Amino acid sequence: MYISAQYIHTSSPDKHIDGRPDRHPKIRSQTTVPYGSSKGVHTYNTALRAHTPLPITTLHPSKLFTHWISSAIASRKSTHSYPIDKLFVHWISFRQYPQTTSGVVRGQTLRVLNKTVDQFLNIPYAEPPIGALRFAKPVPLKQTIKNIINRMNEYYAGHTCIQSGRLAPFKPLSEDCLVLNIWTPNAGNNNTNKSQLKPIMFHIHGGDGLDTGTIFSTLYNGSFLAAHDLIIVSANYRLGQLGFLYGDREDAPGNVGFYDQLLALKWIRENAEQFGGDRDQMTIFGESAGSWSVSAHILSPLSKGLFKRAIMESGSVMFGKGMEPITKSEALVLAKNTAKQLNCSESEDWLKCLRGVDALEFPKTITHEILLQKFITFPVFGTEFLPISTQKAFESKQINSDIDLMVCLASDVEESQDWISYRGSVTNISVEIFKQMVAQSGQLGFHQINTQNVTDFYLKNVNTTDESALFWAFHRFASDMALNCPTYLFGQQFSRNVKNNARNVQFYELNYGHRSNIEAFGYDPDTMRIDHNIDMPYVFGIPFNHGWAYSKHDRDYSINLMRLWTNFAKYGKPDNNWPKLLTNNTFIIKDLNPFNTSRVLDNPFHSTCDGFWRDYYL
Repeated sequence: MYISAQYIHTSSPDKHIDGRPDRHPKIRSQTTVPYGSSKGVHTYNTALRAHTPLPITTLHPSKLFTHWISSAIASRKSTHSYPIDKLFVHWISFRQYPQTTSGVVRGQTLRVLNKTVDQFLNIPYAEPPIGALRFAKPVPLKQTIKNIINRMNEYYAGHTCIQSGRLAPFKPLSEDCLVLNIWTPNAGNNNTNKSQLKPIMFHIHGGDGLDTGTIFSTLYNGSFLAAHDLIIVSANYRLGQLGFLYGDREDAPGNVGFYDQLLALKWIRENAEQFGGDRDQMTIFGESAGSWSVSAHILSPLSKGLFKRAIMESGSVMFGKGMEPITKSEALVLAKNTAKQLNCSESEDWLKCLRGVDALEFPKTITHEILLQKFITFPVFGTEFLPISTQKAFESKQINSDIDLMVCLASDVEESQDWISYRGSVTNISVEIFKQMVAQSGQLGFHQINTQNVTDFYLKNVNTTDESALFWAFHRFASDMALNCPTYLFGQQFSRNVKNNARNVQFYELNYGHRSNIEAFGYDPDTMRIDHNIDMPYVFGIPFNHGWAYSKHDRDYSINLMRLWTNFAKYGKPDNNWPKLLTNNTFIIKDLNPFNTSRVLDNPFHSTCDGFWRDYYL
């Protein structure tokens, strides 16, 4: 197809239909003409301006699609991106806009993998959590927005939640960030009968310990998953102190970032049919801190009945047995210390004072020195959302066990890279430094780690005069402690709590990565191993929509992962050949290496998670 565009220039900034100024002038109309056709379709779109690629952390979905189109127009061919007839953008043209409890929303139609997907961005699902609502549970919108919600180009209007930005410079930031994105292949069939509704996948983004992240990272563009005939939803939630500060009061209960996710889930259930979605076929999934969140919803009595399936990817809120990552009293002290840093004294209503502080001041209190001592953001147990510890929840069977669960880990995951480099100990590592870093585990929520036992186990048969060997030994320890074993044992305990093996519980290990993924995170691909979250680009179809030099093998692998994930959301099983985790009391783990997709692994966590770490966690 080719694209011809007609420009209408304006002398003043455009305004959105809902009244706010638009920073970017528009192409008011354009005509798209399929190859071999003399008929044009008149649509509306944003400006198709050629530009250089933007970093993966800043390129917005709508800008991404525009970039692909403009690049295709300029070059007429591209080695690593889909041809223009595979992907183009125009304003949604079906008969009516979805009518939601937030108001009428407008979106765009995309052509993705030869499928049509409708995209809706920046839909508010709660009152702005500002003023008296700071640190409080989210409140549903009190009134529907009167004008059409038309926010397709508002990435730069500031709907990413306040955060420290230690991992990715998402800017600008706003406390008014409780919005969600939706991709659906079925918006034109809203309010249809049940049989025509599509399953929903609700994604919870990851971050650095519930401290960073946004749904507007291009890593989380859901259009390619939605092309597999289901609805994809992602929702922002409050982060850091604004999302998890504990005030020991009803108006500051802690864990409000989880409450944000909870309200977003309820919003989707209430509005699902407007986008052609089946509210009773909901799968929640997330990686890293997003996987923490998924596990928290599996444990929380408040989330019961809101989802049918869950996918946990590298993370769970399982910490040492009998050792909460942070007690309520410790969390309260941490909150009051934050208040002191922001000049709010205990002699006054310190929470009221904190509610008057500029929200952008909160990340400034998280200094390098503080991070060397302790993580700032932890889920708080013994609260309404998480009334008992993970271990007690499994022991008493107080979990949401009426779901299918898929648990995912990457093999040889490089979780410890950030930890070591942030503490300046990548070079000159010695046995003593190894022990010092192990001893810091309690500051990260993993208390009472026996340093000598860890040293004996992880340095067994290691050349302790070789810095590289010591580095990788510490990497194995940190990955097992923080990711592998908490996630594996959570899935194991869940499987054992399901009556008569009635629910599908599957487990996979990923041991395939791509050089460009490693380079994108600033690491050396010649020394780096499988990276934490390495599966996410493949799950979200990044090999099809980014300029990195992905191979056909990478794209085939991405298609396979998208198929497995969406099959699980549709049917509760990735495929018919995927074994349940617990079979005849033996734990079965599938290997997702694309070179041998049928291989079932001998349990790679037997000696570590079932052996060394079992008594610590269970």
